[in-house]
Amino acid sequence: MTAMAPKRAQPDLSYLLDHTGHVLRTRMAAALAEIGLTARMHCVLVHAVGEERTQIQLAELGDMDKTTMVVTVDALEKAGLAERRPSSGDRRARVVVVTDRGAETVRRSMEIVDGVHRAVLDSLPEGEREVLVRALTRLAEDHLAAPVEAPVATRRARQRT
Repeated sequence: MTAMAPKRAQPDLSYLLDHTGHVLRTRMAAALAEIGLTARMHCVLVHAVGEERTQIQLAELGDMDKTTMVVTVDALEKAGLAERRPSSGDRRARVVVVTDRGAETVRRSMEIVDGVHRAVLDSLPEGEREVLVRALTRLAEDHLAAPVEAPVATRRARQRT
């Protein structure tokens, strides 16, 4: 006989947010793969296009560690979508510059990302779409804006490559 989970006093927000976030990430990954991008590559391109940003700045914007950023920029360079160049303001620093081909890819990837997001929102009744976005935005900007220190580091969900 298996033990029954105790009745919950509150909805399991951890499960709801983790599960829907995971499924959204898999759908996004599949959609971006159609044009040869990963979500990380898309993130770097979007934040680098039209801006002079270092790898460190882009890593912070995309919540990536240094190793992941190096691998991502290497892949973008290999695909001809971005290049590392000396910064115009600090010759010691190197910035990631989006190529013309990369800028076109950004346009296409933004259409894909917007389409995935639109499909998710369109799956809800019209009156619930704005409520969901407003509630999630409020949480992201306020109560859940920043992680707290925990005695044991909390790992993010593993993403398959």
